[in-house]
Amino acid sequence: MAKDLLRQLPSIDSLIITEELKALAEKYNRDSVVHAARTVIEKMRTEILKREGNSFASEAVAQERIIESIKIHLQNKFTASLKKAVNATGVILHTGLGRAALPKEAQDAIDEVIEGYCTLATDLSTGRRSHRDNHLNGLLCELTGAEAATVVNNNAAATMLILNTLAKDKEVIVSRGQLVEIGGSFRMPDVMRTSGAILKEVGTTNKTHLEDYAQALNENTGAIMRVHHSNYRILGFASEPSIEELAGLAKKHDIYLIDDLGSGALVNMKAYGLEPEPLVQNSIKAGVDAACFSADKLIGGPQAGIILGKRSSIEKISKNPLTRALRVGKLTIAGLEATLRLFLTPEKINIAHPVYRMFSVSLPEIEKRIKGAIRKLSPQIKGEAEISLVDGGSQVGSGSVPVETIPTKLLRIKPVVFSPENLAKQLRMEDPPIFTRVHKESVLFDFRTIQEGEDKYIVDALLALLKKEKSNNV
Repeated sequence: MAKDLLRQLPSIDSLIITEELKALAEKYNRDSVVHAARTVIEKMRTEILKREGNSFASEAVAQERIIESIKIHLQNKFTASLKKAVNATGVILHTGLGRAALPKEAQDAIDEVIEGYCTLATDLSTGRRSHRDNHLNGLLCELTGAEAATVVNNNAAATMLILNTLAKDKEVIVSRGQLVEIGGSFRMPDVMRTSGAILKEVGTTNKTHLEDYAQALNENTGAIMRVHHSNYRILGFASEPSIEELAGLAKKHDIYLIDDLGSGALVNMKAYGLEPEPLVQNSIKAGVDAACFSADKLIGGPQAGIILGKRSSIEKISKNPLTRALRVGKLTIAGLEATLRLFLTPEKINIAHPVYRMFSVSLPEIEKRIKGAIRKLSPQIKGEAEISLVDGGSQVGSGSVPVETIPTKLLRIKPVVFSPENLAKQLRMEDPPIFTRVHKESVLFDFRTIQEGEDKYIVDALLALLKKEKSNNV
């Protein structure tokens, strides 16, 4: 059976002279079409051998079917894989969906520098080469009280760079309860080892005292380091020294104090009904030598790792050869500068910044949007799905405020004809893809994270998919 099917597969030469593939060669190019044809034929040959011909009908190897597969292959190849998505999951900082939704000001700033050349590293007054950090240094220092700042491509890079500069071949004292593993299996001990610093664990998982740090000090101690707990919290019988206490100990023994703040809060999260995150300003005020945090978490900007602190420390870090390897480009700087400017007027941030707008949007406003969607859906998909408005919880995400949820309202769709998992998958295949949650035989849409103007995508996609399924089952 398998041999018969393999004989029926057309040759590349016979395919490339068909009118359909000639047209594709004009649209793309001949080499790409030939490569696509070879890929499709080879994949089909592998499947036939793997299944030994079973479950393969003769129609499956028909030339028209193969040509259609080649068309799809080429469309996928020449279509961007990174695309706009609709986030209906309720996770505000969704790592898989690009974390923070950028403010309009950041989008406009990026658009402006995309158009041509820009003043990335040139001094306008002298016309000479300058440093790209100049665009962000003043803003970061004003917002936090730091003496100097620099920016690299993410916070893991920032942590590694600080350690490599200030504590290479030296011991760095860290509480055992802070040896975190963040997304993608990146572990703090691994980052520290790669940096060249030597990890010195102190305390226990739930309790570390200032005396534990003091007893660990020796002639090879390079720094004390505090690490943000990121995606977990130790609750109950737990305690750690404050950053002020650690600063006093580090100053007394003339060693560096490093603070990996993770989320990088510039505003008090209690104002949004959430558990407070360590404020960057408080670390600087306490006297840390270097602090670092993500730009795409609670700052809500493009991906970057921000390093700031005492001028002497930042100057050493800036001279490290690794800094050039880890630096950010003009698009990141443009987007981050515009985002940081929003924090100069914190009383307006709920309106100007989408992340903080999502934190603060009211339940009645969310409910109103959901009811509007239900009014459009109900008459047309009656019998195909159960539709309701239910209570739920949104999450901050990306390791920020991990143990809390924000009360929200959800659109609940319970399909009658097919499974919720299948509906969720079909929604992800839409243009733009729509990401939801599946819970208790239902697909859930959290309108807190669905951006302005995107409600229409949800309604149109559900109408199209449920109507299509209905027609398929008639």
